[in-house]
Amino acid sequence: MSSNQSTPTREVARRVFADEFNDATFTFKESDDERAPLYSLLPTGEKANRVFLVGTLTETEDVGEDSEYWRGRVVDPTGTFFVYAGQYQPDAASALRDLETPTYVAIVGKPRAYETEDGTVNVSVRPESITEVETATRDRWVVETAERTLERIDAFDDEGNEYARRAEEEYDLPLRRYKQAAIDALESLDETDDEEVAEAA
Repeated sequence: MSSNQSTPTREVARRVFADEFNDATFTFKESDDERAPLYSLLPTGEKANRVFLVGTLTETEDVGEDSEYWRGRVVDPTGTFFVYAGQYQPDAASALRDLETPTYVAIVGKPRAYETEDGTVNVSVRPESITEVETATRDRWVVETAERTLERIDAFDDEGNEYARRAEEEYDLPLRRYKQAAIDALESLDETDDEEVAEAA
């Protein structure tokens, strides 16, 4: 056991749409160790310590007071991710500082949930990396994320799916919403393709 603790394995980065990610307000640890990873509980019944998202970086702003602290808005077909990077994420912060908007970006990062004074929980991403990408990469991410979302929904009722049971307890959210969001996201790609074809003609 001790050898595992000294070299923590990097968690797989989950593909998740903004619509579902922003509903993932419940976080938990699976052990009492202070270095234990913090997980976000996705409403479709999966834990996420890291997420992988691709979308349009539409806006960046330095919201820091004493030092630079960058906020970026990243839009996918279902909604908006907010990403925040400061001095502890220097590469991601400089990407937010330097990138022109709008542009497609791929981001790997950790989910963060923050409770405001009025009790609402805001969910954001603390990016490990931000990379500018092409349209094809963004389209592929939409397809793969839709597939993963539908797979999680299909597996939700399996008796042994402990994260789905937790999601049922923590959230009162209809899964059909995420299914519809995934389908709409796929359909939005067809529309974009049609528009591009029309423009080319």
